[in-house]
Amino acid sequence: MTETSGTSGTTSGNRTNDEVWIVGATGRVGRGVTGRLAARGLTVVPVGRSRERMAAAGAAAGLPADAKTVVADSAERIAEEVLRQRPRAVVNTMGAYATTAPVIARACMSVGGHYVDQANDVVAVEGLLALHEDATRAGSTLVTGAGFGVLATEAVVAKLCEERPAPHRVRIDSVASVAVEAGAVGAALATSIVDTLTAGGRRYADGRLVASRLGADPQRLTFPDGTSARSAGVASGELVAARAASGAPFVTATSSLAPSTPLLRAVVPALGRLLSVPALRRLAVARLGRVTVKATPRPREHSWGHAVVEWADGTRREGWLRADEGMDFTADVTATVTELLARGAGRPGAWTPAGALGPDVATSAGGTFVLD
Repeated sequence: MTETSGTSGTTSGNRTNDEVWIVGATGRVGRGVTGRLAARGLTVVPVGRSRERMAAAGAAAGLPADAKTVVADSAERIAEEVLRQRPRAVVNTMGAYATTAPVIARACMSVGGHYVDQANDVVAVEGLLALHEDATRAGSTLVTGAGFGVLATEAVVAKLCEERPAPHRVRIDSVASVAVEAGAVGAALATSIVDTLTAGGRRYADGRLVASRLGADPQRLTFPDGTSARSAGVASGELVAARAASGAPFVTATSSLAPSTPLLRAVVPALGRLLSVPALRRLAVARLGRVTVKATPRPREHSWGHAVVEWADGTRREGWLRADEGMDFTADVTATVTELLARGAGRPGAWTPAGALGPDVATSAGGTFVLD
C-alpha cells in the first residue's frame, strides 16, 4: 500500500524534481540526515510506513507542518513511487541493503536520479557496485557505504595511495565509538548482527576474496590521542572498498565490533553455522530485534578509521581518520554525499563515497586525517 500527501514538485521538462527522499526517516540515521539536509535548504521528503511517525520525526528535524511525506511499506512500493514521482535523490536507511538497495536503486536509475545508502557488508556493497555500467548509462550516481563504515577506512587508504603505484598489502581497522539509544535493537541492526555471524570472515589473497575466520588476527590498537581498543577480523564492505581504492592483492580488515576474546572466537563459528539455517536466522533476527537496551554513552571521545599500506619495495605508510560519535558521523557523511549529488557533483556510476567524490569528502563531513 502506498499513500502520498503534498505535491510532487516536478518541473516540466526535467527528468527529476528537486526532492530528496529519506527512506526510514524515523530511525536514528534517517532523523539525522533529514535534519541536516533540511537545514541546508534541500527539499526533504520522509518516506516510511507510518505517516504519523514521519510527521513527528519531520517536525523534530525542522520540516514544516505541511511537509510532504510518502507512505510505502516495502522496497517494491517505494520503487513504484520513485518511478511515479521522480525524486532527484533517494537515501535508503531502512537496512537489509542486499535486498532493498538494488530495487530502489534501479528505480532511481530509471528516472535519472541518484541513490545513497549506508551498507557495510560484502554482499550488499558488491551488489550495488555491480550496477556500475547500468548507472553510467543512466547518468545516475549510486553511492553505497555512505557512513563511518566504509568511508572512515576507505578515505585513509585513498589518501595514503595518492599518486603512488598499487601497494602489495593493506590492512584497515574500523573502531567506531557509538552512543547507544534506549529502546529496541530493531530489525535493521538485528539483521546486520546475524548476517555478520553467518558470513564469517573474509580477506583478499592474491586479488581474490577468500574465506577466513571471523575474529581472526585480534589486536589492540592505540590511537593518536592515546586511547586504545581491541579489534579483530571481519567481513565488511570496508574490505571491498579498500581493495578498490588501493588495487592491493592482499587486504585484511578488522573491526571493534568483531569478537576478539578467545571464548567468543571459539563459539562464533558454530553459532554462525547454526544461524545459517533460514528458519533459525529469521527467528534470531525477530527476537534480537525486539530486545530492548539501555542508553549508554559512547566509550571514547572519537571514532577512528585506520590503515597501514605496504609496497613491495618495503615502503610503509600509516594513517588515521578521526571522527566524532560513529552514528552522528554516519549521518554527516550521508547528508554530505547526498547534498553534493543533489547539487550536481559526483559522476555517473556505482561507487563507494571516496570513489564517487574523492577522499576529502571525509573531511567535508567533519573527519580529520592524521597521516604519517
